[in-house]
Amino acid sequence: MKHHREFEIAWMGLKEGTHEFSFEVTDQVLNDLDYAHPDFENLNAKVILNFEKESSFFQLGFDIDGTLDVACDRCGDYFNMRLWDEFKLIIKLTENAAEAERQNEEEEADVVFIPRSETVINVFGWIFEFIMLSIPIQKIHPNKPDGSPGCNPDALRLLKEMSADTATRRRLWEGLQPFNNPDPENPETN
Repeated sequence: MKHHREFEIAWMGLKEGTHEFSFEVTDQVLNDLDYAHPDFENLNAKVILNFEKESSFFQLGFDIDGTLDVACDRCGDYFNMRLWDEFKLIIKLTENAAEAERQNEEEEADVVFIPRSETVINVFGWIFEFIMLSIPIQKIHPNKPDGSPGCNPDALRLLKEMSADTATRRRLWEGLQPFNNPDPENPETN
């Protein structure tokens, strides 16, 4: 595993106020840092981090913009999907590591506690998490400019044929309907 220091922010040396950092995240970076990503390929993301430093806390704003290749949930073919999202995170400073750990267990997910003795913050874990959250749950090819589906036409045809078989399946089960809701008064149907 390689070490990517470009994802570390030495906050102790920063003046109070807003600072901007830019990060490039690709498949190679994920592989170097041993982050598994079986759901996509060809990640090319740019993350802009607005780091606002105050005396006892930091407010981080992550802007994610990029693309990746994902498998379509409808047809199974890969397509290039655009990523865009924004996330906020607050980091509060505590006196020691034990207090930070206790606070992290009790607090909401968008607030993190670190001890003042940690003068460097590695933001890659949050970047990876936010990239994963930027990928929609349902991934379907966008429509073509003419309005037709962007999915593989052979897969769509096969899905249509398979859904046409539902009427045949319903007729197959018609004779078993009385057994679905047995009559408690009539022991012959139980």
